[in-house]
Amino acid sequence: MVFAWSLRPDDTAERGVSPTQDELRCGPTACQAVVSADVGRDTVAVLVGQAAGVGGGQGQGAGRISTNGASGRNIFELTIAEQGAAITDGSLECVDAEVAVCLVRGPARSEVLGEVLVRRSGAWSRAQVPYVAGGGYLGLHDVDADGVADVVAVQRACAPGVDCARRFAQVFSLVGPSTDLGCTAVVPDASQLPGWPAVQPGRSQLHPCGE
Repeated sequence: MVFAWSLRPDDTAERGVSPTQDELRCGPTACQAVVSADVGRDTVAVLVGQAAGVGGGQGQGAGRISTNGASGRNIFELTIAEQGAAITDGSLECVDAEVAVCLVRGPARSEVLGEVLVRRSGAWSRAQVPYVAGGGYLGLHDVDADGVADVVAVQRACAPGVDCARRFAQVFSLVGPSTDLGCTAVVPDASQLPGWPAVQPGRSQLHPCGE
């Protein structure tokens, strides 16, 4: 339902210094901003290659996530673009707080792929577990009311190799000792998930996944 793939080390992000956007390369072409968001006194932007049909819903193959502002200038690899995710103007969702969270997502085949940046103590870093939503929705919501947005992924509840309408929401925390907060009950259709179309379950609606 969710898995981590190997991440190539990002030397520029580790240094915390980036070139200007005009100097950035996304694969063989220059990077171009697809979508951006203000997060407190920072701006987070998602960049892809100019020749990739920006906003057109096609997997661009190479991209970057940039942060610029009070937290400094940083560049992160856009790993989901390398996995075939389509990057559009709807691919970025951010929640500003003491611990800020930005989710970059995009559809790839029958799934939605996502990766997360977290700002703690004035510094951005990449969450080490990319996310996969097999049920078509991936978003942010503070499910456990701890002041930090959680990742909500809608998954299929089908037999292996079978597609069906049955869905449930799986919730992951970005802080604390346990990253897996649990799953909602399976429903016959995604429209019956709490908060649909922006799926926002409450903590009391979760139980251990697999039960």
